[in-house]
Parts: sequence; structure tokens; C-alpha cells
Amino acid sequence: NVYALESFMDELAAAAGMDPVAFRLKHMKDPRARAVMEMAAERANWQPGAKGDGERGRGFAFSKYKNLACYVAIVADVEVNRKTGAVRVTRAVAAVDAGLIVNPDGVRNQIEGGIIQSASWTLLESVKHDRTRIATRSWADYPILRFEDIPPVQVHLINRPNERSLGVGEGSQGPMGAAVANALANTTGRRIRALPFTPERVLASLKA
Repeated sequence: NVYALESFMDELAAAAGMDPVAFRLKHMKDPRARAVMEMAAERANWQPGAKGDGERGRGFAFSKYKNLACYVAIVADVEVNRKTGAVRVTRAVAAVDAGLIVNPDGVRNQIEGGIIQSASWTLLESVKHDRTRIATRSWADYPILRFEDIPPVQVHLINRPNERSLGVGEGSQGPMGAAVANALANTTGRRIRALPFTPERVLASLKA
């Protein structure tokens, strides 16, 4: 849901002729949501209105997990090889509000792990089928992100000692996938609406 919603938020921002972060802030009243958006943009040195150059770009996304857990905003930077269609996430910067944070290192680890897992889902992971059965029969046939492709990840926390603690499990997966999608659209000018962003799918979008 976050992938679809936050992708469409970028499309609405483009239709309105606005920067994606500014567009979200204009339509967001929740001060805690605004705070994580502003922190992620600031820490990532977000440049309003910046366009990708065809090979490099960046995207933004936000969610409040299941409307009741942590607030997370993410900026993702990507590189696209226009010859092969390969997409690489080169950096991710996240801001998190989890209310009263009891274990800061645990929160950072959870958010960082979710970002890496989501990058793998978004770029690579899928089970293949033929007309009658599943063709992916083992882990050797199932693609996942390798260590050399894991991007640097920065996680910035907003601690609110006077608020109740909020869950962070799976809080970053949705906005990370959407941030990568928006970064890819920012880079190439083409919006891909199906996951994962395999080289074949990216090349097809570039030729369309």
C-alpha cells in the first residue's frame, strides 16, 4: 500500500508542479509526521525540485506504519545503468519517530534491516512461474541483494520521552520501496508500476 500511495503522491506533486517533499508537507497536518519528513530531507541534503540526470537521482517517501506505529521518512539515492537496466541503491537516509525510545540501537538496527530488506524486494526478489507450476525451486534460484550491493544507511531518531513507545518492526519497508520507486522515476523520467525493478523491466520502460 505504501509503495502505491507514495508513488502516487510523487505523481500528484509533479502534476501540481511542486517538489515532492514540499507537496507532502503542504498536505500534512500531523506535526510528528512533518518532523520526520523535515529531518530526513535535511539530513539527506534534499534539494527541492532537483531532477535526475538519466543515470542518478533520488526519491522520497513517508509512512506511519499501519497508522498506529512508528513514523518513518526516507530519502533514497539510486544509480541506473542505461545499457543493462541494472538499478543500484547508493544511499538511504531515514528519520524515525518511535515515541519514547528505550533502546536507540535496537531501533536503528530494526530500521536499517528493513531498509536493506526492502531494497532487495524492490530491485530483485520474485518467485517465477511457468504455465503450470512454480519454477523457483530453491534459494539458489531466488535472487536477493548481495553484500556488495548494500547501500550506506543512515538512521536518525526523534525521541519523544513524553509519548508512548511505538513499534518499529516493518516500519521502514514500505517507505523504502516507495522511495526507490520515486528515485527511479526521478532518474529516468519513467514510472514503473510493477515490482521488482528488474533490469529487463527497467530496459523495457526506457525503450517505451
